[in-house]
Amino acid sequence: MAKVVKLKKAKANDIAKRIKKGEIFIYPTDTIYGIGCNALNEEAVRKVRQIKQRTEKPFSVIAPSKQWLSRNFKVKKAYVDKLPGPFTYILKPKKKGFLGDEVSRFETIGVRIPDHPFTKIIQKAKVPFITTSVNISGKKPATDLERVSPLITEQADIIIDAGILNSNPSTVLDLTGNLPKIIRK
Repeated sequence: MAKVVKLKKAKANDIAKRIKKGEIFIYPTDTIYGIGCNALNEEAVRKVRQIKQRTEKPFSVIAPSKQWLSRNFKVKKAYVDKLPGPFTYILKPKKKGFLGDEVSRFETIGVRIPDHPFTKIIQKAKVPFITTSVNISGKKPATDLERVSPLITEQADIIIDAGILNSNPSTVLDLTGNLPKIIRK
């Protein structure tokens, strides 16, 4: 069973070390609860894929900073300036493979910076972090930890409890073409 930590009691340096180590987190965002890990840790990313039962769809990442986002992806400054916020941008990386095979095997990558206090803790690790809804693929996302399947919580290493979240999943914008395209609102 995963260790449950109240958001207000989460120690940023400890969390950053756990992220770098490759532990699996269930955590709050500005929209819903997510499940994720260090995006550079191939083994941890495969474990998240297995937990979610999601073999083919790509995962999004939380950027460790706006500078990292601009440095690694083709994205206009106007969109970067809208972050943090409830958006996931579908972007083309400037170079292939910099996120490892488990994340970079797709032509495009979803990137976000949630507007939530836990994001600042994630960013202390200074690595990109997998972000995907904490549910079995195809099932309803969770805004309340009570609704997360034990099949998931039993496989996570740490759960960050921020209470009930009152939101919907992020708006997904495809920014790979000449004009932005709303994928999910």
